[in-house]
Formats: sequence, structure tokens, C-alpha cells
Amino acid sequence: QERLTGFEEDPLVFSTTGNGQIRLRVDEDARTITYRLTYAGTESAVTQAHIHFGGRHQSGGVSVFLCTNLGNGPAGTPACPPAPGTVQGTLRPADVIGPVLQGIAPGEFDELVDAIHAGVTYANVHTEIRTGGEIRGQINDHHHG
Repeated sequence: QERLTGFEEDPLVFSTTGNGQIRLRVDEDARTITYRLTYAGTESAVTQAHIHFGGRHQSGGVSVFLCTNLGNGPAGTPACPPAPGTVQGTLRPADVIGPVLQGIAPGEFDELVDAIHAGVTYANVHTEIRTGGEIRGQINDHHHG
């Protein structure tokens, strides 16, 4: 379980009342990632949330959608509930959309799992005001350095 705050946003950190948590369970045999994302206190409406491919203090491309209200996710992407909200679901290889420019092609589930294990993915919750993300948390990053 990882915490999401405005202090982890990149390239600019934000002082925001927004906060959240994400919990992932990776099942490599079943080729699924189940997730539970909660958030509260965002300073404007949540528009979408993703797992991005990027290290701490990096902005990376989107690997998978966690929720969206913009109609831009793969079929089956859940809507983002109003804050305070919780969204949960199961990610499968077909949900992996990239980022191609960073070497993860659509459907490359194992590469996403490797990135999660390496601590180079992050959850990002985007809002109407903070379109690039209001709260963010590095996943599986226990180095904090």
C-alpha cells in the first residue's frame, strides 16, 4: 500500500488537501493486477487516474488506466467516483497501453510487472485544475531516496 500526496508530483510539487492510497496485488501466474485506489480532499473534481512508468522525480507515460471520466480509457475502464472515492478493479495484459516511447508496447504485461517490482511505476490522480496530476505515489518504492 502506497500513499499519494501532492508532494510527490513532478515536475512541480503541490500543496494540496488531496491525499490517497493505492494497493496492488500482482498475480504473475494469473497475469492479473488487482488494485484498490482511494482518494479524498482533492481541490477539484477527479478526471482520471493511471499507473505511469517512471521513477521518483520523473514524469513518465501512462501504462494502465485505473479510472477515467474523460472517455479516453480502454473498454471497461471504470469511472472515477467523486472524492472521497474508491475505485477498484483487475488489470490484464489487454489493459496495458504503453508507454511505447519508453519501451513498453501495448499488452506487454510482464514488462509492467517488472517495472512495478523495480519501483519505477507510480499512481497519479489527475483533477480538473491539476490536469497533469494532483496527487501521486511511487509504487513499491521503499528506498525513499
